[in-house]
Amino acid sequence: MERNGGKQQQQPPVAAAAAAGKAAWRDGAVTYFHLLFYIAISGGQIFFNKWVLSSKEINFPYPVALTLLHMVFSSVVCFAATKIFKVIKIDEGMTTDVYISSVIPIGAMFAMTLWLGNSAYLYISVAFAQMLKAIMPVAVFLLGTAFGLEEMNCKMLAIMSVISVGVIVASVGEITISWVGVVYQMGGVVAEALRLIFIEIFLKKKGVRLNLISMMYYVSPCSAFCLFILWLFLEKPKMDASVSWNFPPVTLFLNCMCTFVLNLSVFLVISRTSALTARVTGVVRDWSVVLLSAAIFADTKLTFINIVGYAIAIVGVVAYNNHKLGVKPQTNQQQGADSKVNQGSHQHVDMPLNSTEESS
Repeated sequence: MERNGGKQQQQPPVAAAAAAGKAAWRDGAVTYFHLLFYIAISGGQIFFNKWVLSSKEINFPYPVALTLLHMVFSSVVCFAATKIFKVIKIDEGMTTDVYISSVIPIGAMFAMTLWLGNSAYLYISVAFAQMLKAIMPVAVFLLGTAFGLEEMNCKMLAIMSVISVGVIVASVGEITISWVGVVYQMGGVVAEALRLIFIEIFLKKKGVRLNLISMMYYVSPCSAFCLFILWLFLEKPKMDASVSWNFPPVTLFLNCMCTFVLNLSVFLVISRTSALTARVTGVVRDWSVVLLSAAIFADTKLTFINIVGYAIAIVGVVAYNNHKLGVKPQTNQQQGADSKVNQGSHQHVDMPLNSTEESS
């Protein structure tokens, strides 16, 4: 609207509609770019970690050391970004008591998730690891029921059965199965489920709302300390005894940088979209990783039974996501106006089915 000689001139309806359409198109293009970037960087980081841990060119089969470096890098970058350059604001509300009683258990479970999940890549293929991760809703639901956070009902029992059957069928279709790798991966799934339960119990029920960047800032140092203890006892003696391992500094920096950029991309996706969109994007990412890994890695041999089983499990995962997202709006309405907080401050908790092994 403009003023000309004391009179107001409105923008023509056609021009206004064109401007609004152009703005909507631009905003949609940016959103889709974020989604595609998240899929690319997330899948790429999984392949990057697998290559570092299992390739003969790098020869660095030390998953604890690798994830320890990720956590140290994340801690340093988060500290610099928030305290030195102050380009990112950390959510307030964290106290010493909350950190000791809440963040430390969460950080310990995060360290266990990273250690066990990445160790599985030494024994099983990337595709099979992704298939096993589909069991995550079952672990979250069963542990949530044990802690009194979930209620058993016929609908959830049916969804859990579908996911379990799908994962079992996918496992039966695996040609070369390593039970050591399966144990590592399932241990990582249980640790991740416990981490999510701890977030619900220790933080959300205490009214502490943290976005993904704030969670990284507080949890990364704790996870790094836990991984350092594991590294001292599990991998340092092996690294001292072996003289053949190698990890070029440039590769190390790029690998650590990718993990941090991945976390930022998750933050951007959740900030610009809904929790449902973020979860659907995670499902698309998982399918992309499964299919691409068959073309990239020689140890991946997909069978028809693999694909059918994984498809069944994904149907259950999607049903679980829809059920959980359908329940939350009703819960928020009952809580009243106090529950209307900024979505970007807590939606990272709404993505429990995306394993954190690739995002360290």
